[in-house]
Amino acid sequence: MRRITIGMLTFFSLFLAVASAQSAERWAELPAFPPMPTPKTSGMADVNDIKMYFAEYGEGDPILFIHGGLGNADVWGHQVADFAKDHLVIVADSRGHGRSTRSQQPFGYDLMTSDYVALLDYLKIGKVTLVGWSDGGIIGIDMAMKNPEKLTRVIAQAANVTTDGVKADVMNNKTFADYINVAGEYYKKLSPTPNEYDAFVNQISEMWATQPTWTAADLGKITVPVTLAIGDHDEAVKLDHTEMMAKQIPGAKLIILKDASHFAMLQDPAGYDAMIRDSMAGR
Repeated sequence: MRRITIGMLTFFSLFLAVASAQSAERWAELPAFPPMPTPKTSGMADVNDIKMYFAEYGEGDPILFIHGGLGNADVWGHQVADFAKDHLVIVADSRGHGRSTRSQQPFGYDLMTSDYVALLDYLKIGKVTLVGWSDGGIIGIDMAMKNPEKLTRVIAQAANVTTDGVKADVMNNKTFADYINVAGEYYKKLSPTPNEYDAFVNQISEMWATQPTWTAADLGKITVPVTLAIGDHDEAVKLDHTEMMAKQIPGAKLIILKDASHFAMLQDPAGYDAMIRDSMAGR
């Protein structure tokens, strides 16, 4: 039998310590979606050519949270619990996501933006602070260009404005793959078409492959205050792309979320909520 020396034990101890530290990095993990508080109102709104799930919580200045692609409103459990203490919080499932239906129309950011504008009209809500994650952030930027009258400000995390802002190897990332699987399980539980997740992913993927395609001139017309946030370990969106967006959107503020990835709202909810409050306070 091979003799194990003190030096070898020290090496193995260091190796295990490093491996443990790496596995414990919060940016490398996908925490579970937190439980959602009980809404004061919820339902299915007739919006454009779909039925769109929505829920409202709390009272005060309104905040609309928009989830990312393949996901649903339940990703915002931490934020709803916090902001419903002093704000009217609105969440919804984008078309084809979660509990909302989809139609034969191809998915597109302009179309989904028009859904949220119609939802705000349905709920008789004027201006909102829009907090959008990933596709939700793209919808926020789209609304800032097309419907600025609906917005007090936009806080967009992990958004891109051209397709080359997305990392080429994102689908090879374990954390992102875990998210796709979790989103699939939620889809089976929530969707009115629970057995069509693969078809839904294919439809969304077609949109991702071709949209958005906004130019510096497009972004330069934005007049709404915009905060751009990105995790320092984002698996999907390039940091330099986000930095470029911050230069092209007039007055935009850039925030790097420390030790967080594409899923920062789950990995560091306290830091994420503080970022939102600082942005709303103009800090």
